[in-house]
Amino acid sequence: QVQLVESGGGLVQAGDSLRLSCAASGRTFVWYTMAWFRQAPGKERDFVAGISASGGSTYYAHAVKGRFTISRDNAVKSLYLQMNNLTPEDTAVYFCAAKFSSGTYDRPGDYRNWGQGTQVTVSS
Repeated sequence: QVQLVESGGGLVQAGDSLRLSCAASGRTFVWYTMAWFRQAPGKERDFVAGISASGGSTYYAHAVKGRFTISRDNAVKSLYLQMNNLTPEDTAVYFCAAKFSSGTYDRPGDYRNWGQGTQVTVSS
């Protein structure tokens, strides 16, 4: 099992940047595929970005490709999401998630470990 805690959310203006962090506990972080999802009020939880256990492979939702960058530092058991050129449509609660298996990144049902989420609000 791995426990996840997100941080770094906040209120920003359109065009600004934010960096989200996800701190993991447990000895096996290096074995987990990780991802970021987001959920806006009244909407389903959507995939944002995923990264392989080694960090060698990444995958992005079309809506964020070219603006967001996912990364991880296995030495400090942390996951990151650098978000640039934010728009009001990026407003949501952002969750980090972990799964023990490899393969596709974008199905929330595949992830068994979730953080509590961090709010990102982008004003126009």
